[in-house]
Amino acid sequence: MKSSTQDKVEGAAKDVAGRVKEVTGKAVGKPRLQADGKAEKVEGQIQKKVGKIEKVIGD
Repeated sequence: MKSSTQDKVEGAAKDVAGRVKEVTGKAVGKPRLQADGKAEKVEGQIQKKVGKIEKVIGD
């Protein structure tokens, strides 16, 4: 199982990558890239939350 820190770091990376894709997709007029970016951003945010919860629980 991943450590809480690893989940938070990976989540942050996905969040940033998703934001970049979302902005790039919007700038170049690629709705698919924009949607993929939004999905990746949300996935990263969820993963960061999981890491925070694991830290509180003590996993």
